[in-house]
Amino acid sequence: MNDQVNRDQAKLVLASGSPRRLALLNQAGIEPDLLMPADVDETPERGELPRRLAQRLAEEKGKVVAKRAREAGLSAFVLSADTVVAVGRRILPKPDLVEEAEGCLRLLSGRTHRVYTGVCLVDPKGRAHTRLVETRVRFKRLSRDEMADYLACGEWRGKAGGYAIQGIAGAFVVKLVGSYSNVVGLPLAESVALLSGQGYDVRAGWVERAA
Repeated sequence: MNDQVNRDQAKLVLASGSPRRLALLNQAGIEPDLLMPADVDETPERGELPRRLAQRLAEEKGKVVAKRAREAGLSAFVLSADTVVAVGRRILPKPDLVEEAEGCLRLLSGRTHRVYTGVCLVDPKGRAHTRLVETRVRFKRLSRDEMADYLACGEWRGKAGGYAIQGIAGAFVVKLVGSYSNVVGLPLAESVALLSGQGYDVRAGWVERAA
């Protein structure tokens, strides 16, 4: 069994600038000491499957940020994640253009798709520990007007698959099998288990919150 690591000795770094991932960690009573977004190329490799992409990018992000933390003299746990939305073997983009988002909505409308999130925890000794979580989501059949109005709202921009389940698009979901927080961007149960399993005191902030 791992000894609990003193939080004054090992910091928690979230390798993401996503407000959604930060909010999810906060929901679990965990407050990262630092946010250090990772800048990595997220282009899929030729023939790469969705689940492999999510795993690879999560690990790459974690290792890049862990190296930066070490160079800054920090002893830290580095938590990173990457979310991929797929229809079959087809990986959907994180659209910046309306045309890309429209393509995503047309593919998702009336169908079941899968959301994969790779989670990586690099411990203070530089060892990487990973998990992959899969959730199945089914959208209702979207009308032309619903698509047009959703595209006009702009909520899709930069989101995996062109939607955010915690926003307006939550009204499109008719069935979800698996972790809801996974679809938001960070599967909480698995992330907390990774941290706890490597000795990070995930409950240290619970009492403070209650007070």
